[in-house]
Amino acid sequence: MTEELVTERERAAAWFKDLRDQIVAAFEGLEDSYTGPHSDRPAGRFEVTPTSRTADDGSDAGGGLMSVMRGGRVFEKVGVNISTVYGTLGERAQMAMAARKGIPGMKEDPRFWASGISLVAHMQNPHAPAVHMNTRMFWTPHAWWFGGGSDLNPCIEYAEDTQHFHETQKAHLDPHGADWYPKLKEWADEYFYVPHRKRARGVGGIFMDDQCSGDWEADFTLTQDIGRAFLPAYVPLVEKRRDTEWTDADKDTQLIHRGLYAEYNLVYDRGTKFGLETGHDANAVLMSLPPMAKWV
Repeated sequence: MTEELVTERERAAAWFKDLRDQIVAAFEGLEDSYTGPHSDRPAGRFEVTPTSRTADDGSDAGGGLMSVMRGGRVFEKVGVNISTVYGTLGERAQMAMAARKGIPGMKEDPRFWASGISLVAHMQNPHAPAVHMNTRMFWTPHAWWFGGGSDLNPCIEYAEDTQHFHETQKAHLDPHGADWYPKLKEWADEYFYVPHRKRARGVGGIFMDDQCSGDWEADFTLTQDIGRAFLPAYVPLVEKRRDTEWTDADKDTQLIHRGLYAEYNLVYDRGTKFGLETGHDANAVLMSLPPMAKWV
């Protein structure tokens, strides 16, 4: 393994940690600045728990931090997880990776390294949108690539909120080329579609996977800008909607929409499947599930 490769992996892992720290601080700031009907509650704070992954032979295989806030003034449940894991892929994961990504040689040398940040926020106020974001780097001896994006999941939709979310992401992608935003928007529309419900999970966003142009620096910068777009795209929406009055019917709408979100994450989401198949901490992998949901 070359020194350059180790340095690249260290840089990526450090960036995901830095982005996590920025988001945690911003979300706790939203809790502190809230002055609405539930401001008599203590401001929510993240509970941080180390996570670990153990290889089949019992050796250390990496880990990370699971940061979860529950029962806050603004956030009903939000998780911001980071991890850096490594080892060898099991047979099922090898087959899936080789089939989906067309990587030769996985059976002969199934080593991997993966690092990233994953975030899901479920809100107290039904008018404040839920959201998902992740960015990641994956490496095997045969290839490396980046992936990630963010998508907005309101249960009560506001056209101006959707516009702001998308325009902010577009502004961060445009410096990389005018074709990036429409490409990643279309990819998100396809990826976050729930086939058995014949509808989208939310109002979309941006998403990419398998990004390996051959220029690591360019791909890393693109991934960083996907991450940098998140807070300015999302925080103003929370600030706008967190004080809106809601009814029991609004809350019911929120719980039903959360059911759709849970269905998608358990049935289709690749990150959920990969995390469970490679033996990562199940609580961290399933952090994305809402605290309460409803089906009709």
